[in-house]
Amino acid sequence: MPYILAIESSCDDTSASVIFENRVLSNVIANQSVHELYGGVVPELASRAHQQNIIPVVDAAMKKAGISVNQLDAIAFTRGPGLLGSLLVGCSFAKTMAMSLNIPLIEVDHLEAHILSHFIKDEEDKVLPEFPFLCLLVSGGHTQIIRMDDYFSMEIIGQTIDDAAGEAFDKSAKIMSLPYPGGPLIDKFAKEGNANAYKFPEPNIQGLNFSFSGLKTSILYFLRDNLKLNPDFIEINKVDLCASIQKTIINILMKKLIKAAKQTGINQVAIAGGVSANSGLRQAMLDAGEKYKWKVFIPKFEYSTDNAAMIAVAAYYKFLKKDFADLNASPYARHL
Repeated sequence: MPYILAIESSCDDTSASVIFENRVLSNVIANQSVHELYGGVVPELASRAHQQNIIPVVDAAMKKAGISVNQLDAIAFTRGPGLLGSLLVGCSFAKTMAMSLNIPLIEVDHLEAHILSHFIKDEEDKVLPEFPFLCLLVSGGHTQIIRMDDYFSMEIIGQTIDDAAGEAFDKSAKIMSLPYPGGPLIDKFAKEGNANAYKFPEPNIQGLNFSFSGLKTSILYFLRDNLKLNPDFIEINKVDLCASIQKTIINILMKKLIKAAKQTGINQVAIAGGVSANSGLRQAMLDAGEKYKWKVFIPKFEYSTDNAAMIAVAAYYKFLKKDFADLNASPYARHL
């Protein structure tokens, strides 16, 4: 069975992972703190940092896995979507290494990998999802409900028509002058606040699609009007505001997911993507699972945000199919 080295460089984290079959031997991540100064990821700085980090990260992953490069059976990399400059660093490194070792190259879609992270076998008794299952994929750039009929057979049955849920978290945090990244801070403060303190409008969108642009605007106007009356309004009510914003976003997500489960008759339901690390969303999934008799699948925190282990496990299932990439495969910033 194969040893696979995977590289993830789609945004601002440089990560490398070694996997044997679908078992993770190492998963090393280097974060980039430089972006905190700018309140968001700066693409040019991200790609430069990837260039600095990728060799040490790969070296650390190989050492932690306890194998040599000559034992590798394939090299995998994130082809997209993501920041083009960042993707180019990982793509170029993977191609060069695969060519030098004369082993197959495997391209992986970043979003598919988030979903397939549920198939990482890191515990002997771990229960894996059975097909078909539904996955709510929530991140800074994507919000989708996906029906999974096989490892690489998927159908998007609902998605955002404008902004993503993760963006709604981050933009709300920015409006409140919370430091970057703001999403995790909203989650942290929400634990101390009253989620029913403030009501924000939830959009009425047809079908299983989402919208978050109107919510962001309503939060902006609400805070602007209250700051005119009291310049300390945000600071005084910070925990209640965070709890109320978080509750509204989660309500929007869960209502559509519950609707999708009812329409499809599927009772195996998963979440994936960076926002799946949110404690409120995790609890909402568990509550819905108990109420609607779902089999719920929630990724470990280390597999929620961008990481190479999810790229590796997706590559493992591609390896079994001998689905290898050409050396002329180029990264893509977004799906066409």
